[in-house]
Amino acid sequence: MLHQHLVDQILELPDAPLLIQRVSDHLASERKRREQFYNDIDESIKAEFINGEPIVHSPVRKEHNEVTGFLYQLLNVFVRKNKLGFVGFEKIMTVFSRNDYEPDLVFFGNEKARLFKKGQTLFPTPDFVVEVLSASTEKNDRGIKFDDYETHGVGEYWIIDPIREVVEQYTLTDGRYELLQKSADGTINSTVIEGFGIPVRALFDEALNFAALQTLMQ
Repeated sequence: MLHQHLVDQILELPDAPLLIQRVSDHLASERKRREQFYNDIDESIKAEFINGEPIVHSPVRKEHNEVTGFLYQLLNVFVRKNKLGFVGFEKIMTVFSRNDYEPDLVFFGNEKARLFKKGQTLFPTPDFVVEVLSASTEKNDRGIKFDDYETHGVGEYWIIDPIREVVEQYTLTDGRYELLQKSADGTINSTVIEGFGIPVRALFDEALNFAALQTLMQ
């Protein structure tokens, strides 16, 4: 969110113009580094640009890959079957006002997806985002990414813990995320992707995932 109280505090300072100029100069330098980041990255690595710094991610663990793949399989089938938009997996670079992220899974509704072109590498703010936690990413997934997704209007955000086998579902209400559900079982129903609901256990169990897939394909 825009922290209006911070803006008000700065504007009350006698050296506000100098502070604003310093911030402007810093952001101008950051934009140049961001352009260099775009030029340097390729499809072989997963990288993000966060607060002026490129972040290259380590290879994921088996359980992380399985959970992401299980959800992608279910969501992609449902979205394609119902012609709801586009589902991206792992290497979709999403562009925010200051930062660039490659979430584990994203969904764009038709309003955005119909504008996508072949060869496109940079994508707008998604409508739905999933991050699967790892030791190296949890701080950002729960911190700056949470704030950025909220601020830029990502309608729904799932955080999945592949070790504890728990999913947290956050939905955007009046510009703020509310925790709608935190569960290791039961059913989770998307608020953004109409009609998409799956057993939580289908994210962690191969047999249950296959059964859920069969149900979605009927």
